[in-house]
Amino acid sequence: MQYQIDSFQVLANNKTPLKELVEQRYQVHRFELKILKHSIDARKKTEVYHIYRLLLITDERLKGKNVTLYHRERIKLSYPVWKEEYPPVIVGFGPAGIFASLYLARCGARPIILERGSRIEERVLSVDSFFKNKKLSLKSNVQFGEGGAGAFSDGKLNTNVKSPYIDFILEELYKHGAKEDILYEHMPHIGTDVLRRVVKNIREEIIALGGTFYFNTAFQTIKQEADYGLAITEHSSFKTRHILLGIGHSAKDTIRHLFTDAQVKMEPKAFSMGVRVEHLAKDINQAQYGKYAAYLPPAYYKLSHHTDGRGIYTFCMCPGGYVLPSQSEPHTIVINGMSNQRREGLNSNSAILVDVRPSDYGKNVLDGLDYQEKYERLAYEVGQDYRAPANLMKEFMENQVALEIRGIQTTYPHGLIFCDFKKCLPDFVVEGIKEGIEAFEQKMKGFYHPDAILIGIESRSSSPVRIIRDQDRKASIPFLYPIGEGAGYAGGITSAALDGLKTAMLLAKEEKKEV
Repeated sequence: MQYQIDSFQVLANNKTPLKELVEQRYQVHRFELKILKHSIDARKKTEVYHIYRLLLITDERLKGKNVTLYHRERIKLSYPVWKEEYPPVIVGFGPAGIFASLYLARCGARPIILERGSRIEERVLSVDSFFKNKKLSLKSNVQFGEGGAGAFSDGKLNTNVKSPYIDFILEELYKHGAKEDILYEHMPHIGTDVLRRVVKNIREEIIALGGTFYFNTAFQTIKQEADYGLAITEHSSFKTRHILLGIGHSAKDTIRHLFTDAQVKMEPKAFSMGVRVEHLAKDINQAQYGKYAAYLPPAYYKLSHHTDGRGIYTFCMCPGGYVLPSQSEPHTIVINGMSNQRREGLNSNSAILVDVRPSDYGKNVLDGLDYQEKYERLAYEVGQDYRAPANLMKEFMENQVALEIRGIQTTYPHGLIFCDFKKCLPDFVVEGIKEGIEAFEQKMKGFYHPDAILIGIESRSSSPVRIIRDQDRKASIPFLYPIGEGAGYAGGITSAALDGLKTAMLLAKEEKKEV
């Protein structure tokens, strides 16, 4: 029989193997055990618990608290045979493009994948070169290349989106090389180091199924013909009736081409700007777990506050992580955070972001892109040579500028220059960050630390433009299907992957003639 045990609590400092604890509590001896869900309950620092949902398989009869018969209906994807004359073209091999391509390849569609950056192995080398030598590749960087911007992040997979297909996405990531714990952790993450291997393995499956990749090939625009479209790149064009546009939030040149030349309908949308804060990981662990910190993995937090209807929140928190330069254009400063699977770094970091509304930056559709770039260039002017604007938390809160680092060494590789953030961020963003820090300290004691380092600017958490699409996921012109975060329809790895997958499924079903 298969049984489910809900809310199985284990005190964080209890080192007894989980299987032994189950055996002791339920007096069962011959069984297989599998973790279905795991989280950490640290609401009370005096007692911190691991909380499990467990699957227990045994021929013994199991009774007791929180025990039910296990039953789970799994979504099984079908793969209709692709009968279209032309293969689909997927633009961008970030999460949305990856799962759209994988699904369509399994349908026999032989997708064509256009990626403006390089394959992940070469991309890692060019990114490392930028970190060490400040040599920025405009095609292959933290924003552009195989895997998308998420390939240089914490690889967080949690999402507020509810869908039965999320299990499929997680299982595919696991099958292609991610650790099994992403299937059951409440806050799953892959880690930058492991995600690189996963992306490569998915690419190899797509190629084996007949897909074709064109790396270092930037999509520019679409040209409409009588009964097909042309996906136009720098050097060539591809006939298709389906262009799945998963360009990511930093392909500003492509957005401009589509809006100006192809007259694709778009609308401005809210995005966010702010800074990234570095604390010592041990201090965050202590703040979250108290005396149990030594027994638990690096701590995570997610905090939010509202003022005058404007959101202020932490974003992309990276336990044991690193702050990295993430620009895709020269003479700009853009930062982000990343961490490896083990989250072994001495510091933890997170963005502190403030909502930016269309009314803040202008009336025209592309004004948000200009607004982003304006402050990214101002940030570069502050530091020159890719040093990042920075301040320490105490001085920032007291409207002063720190003179030097105290106690915490930054992980940012290009050096910092201490300054007033109003030189490179809107006043309302700076004031919002201050209010947010005060509110976050009330919610998580220890968030305010006088030596914590604030580093700017973080401006690419989402796109300031949404490409309008209808209920069939079509853009305002034929043959174009916007997908993922860059198109304005997702907010992270999992939600972007889901958006690409659902669009691919719709197209395969739509074009199915025989199965």
